[in-house]
Amino acid sequence: MRMGWGGSSIPRSARGIPLRRRQTPQRILSARGFPLIADSQDSIYEFSAHRLDASPDGAATSLAAFRGRVLLIVNTASRCGFTPQYAGLEELYRAFKDRGFAVLGFPCNQFGAQEPGSAAQIGSFCERNFGVTFPLFAKIDVNGPHAHPIYRFLKRQRPGIFGTERIKWNFTKFLVDRNGKVVARYAPGTKPKKLEAAINALLRSQ
Repeated sequence: MRMGWGGSSIPRSARGIPLRRRQTPQRILSARGFPLIADSQDSIYEFSAHRLDASPDGAATSLAAFRGRVLLIVNTASRCGFTPQYAGLEELYRAFKDRGFAVLGFPCNQFGAQEPGSAAQIGSFCERNFGVTFPLFAKIDVNGPHAHPIYRFLKRQRPGIFGTERIKWNFTKFLVDRNGKVVARYAPGTKPKKLEAAINALLRSQ
């Protein structure tokens, strides 16, 4: 153990080589190509994600493409007890899309491994069983060190009960206003139809 300035120790291996610093979640995300979230990032439009039907080497879609719309962002799964909510989400999308509303679906396999399929399988399932036409994005993590920056932002802006940020299960919902600000978070069990009034209020007030 070598002593640094002020008597502090610098951890070194048996061969005298300085040990690597611990791989923090921020370092891991940076290494994987995800941008780190700065305090100045206060709008959903500053983030990008790959669409479900995009090629792996294709460019990510900037959420700035949805600027000016009210958004409902949902982490989804195909084998969950809440999977039938796809139908309600599609109903919301069709009812309000012409007024400037969109649902954005983010498949996730972190909860009970209930979204194991490929992009093609997920897309086919959603279209065949629920007639989904709203935008779906590539499968992501929403919790843990590999959580997508969009979800780290959403959770920071609207923590859950008792201030916990962690997503509890599939079909957690975030409502975003026309300015890209996260205004509400809804539990997985909240049915899409119950959000009609909140969505309508945002569409009418902005």
